[in-house]
Amino acid sequence: MQTGGTDCNKRKTNDVLILIAAAAGLFVFQSVASKTGSLVAGLFDYSAVDKDSVFMRITVHHVVQMLIALAAVIVTAKLKKADFYIRPKLSKTGICYAAVFSVAIAIYALASYAVGYRLNRIAPYEYELSPLNIAGSLGFQLLLSGTSEEILFRAFPITILELVSRRMEHKVRLLNIVIASFLFSLAHIKWSAVPFAVSFSWFQLIYAFILGIAYGITLEKSKSVLYPAVMHGMSNFIMVGVGYIFALT
Repeated sequence: MQTGGTDCNKRKTNDVLILIAAAAGLFVFQSVASKTGSLVAGLFDYSAVDKDSVFMRITVHHVVQMLIALAAVIVTAKLKKADFYIRPKLSKTGICYAAVFSVAIAIYALASYAVGYRLNRIAPYEYELSPLNIAGSLGFQLLLSGTSEEILFRAFPITILELVSRRMEHKVRLLNIVIASFLFSLAHIKWSAVPFAVSFSWFQLIYAFILGIAYGITLEKSKSVLYPAVMHGMSNFIMVGVGYIFALT
């Protein structure tokens, strides 16, 4: 008889099914938060301050999805007494990770744009590169893109997955980071239900997944969403900023 082995296999199977169900639930929640953000953002006219729709619509979208994520964090924290690492916390590890990451992204941005322009593979911007557009888009990328997305796609899902796996026999924290990164990658797929349409870039999905792993590890090591949010914001700020520099020179 192999009852012990059979029971162990059943527990492993149940653990996998539970994590899959949790990941599916998180995907639905993140999709609803993002779609709600888009819906609310579409209710306003920004032409007076942002005639090219460069930064205002996406700013409102990210504010709304961040508020939804924060509401979920507050409710869950009270019900389950969970720590989502939302509070800023001084961490030498977090500072070190953010600094090294920012330098690496700057090098990557300079190299990729230099090669892209040399090979004529970078399309011109679809909007006017005015001081307002540049300042608005860079301000959004630096201050809000990472703050909003790291709460919704990192702190919230990783903590929820940790709560789900707390009673499991086989707990692997890195797996929670990988699942959250996979969901973050899925968030970069553009889709609509009516009419049904899906579009994505394989490079963007892989790039988002790799960055998600880096952000997740930083969250785990620093115990504060501040550092992955800074890394995320700096990554977007540097990539967009270097793009502007090459376009204007």
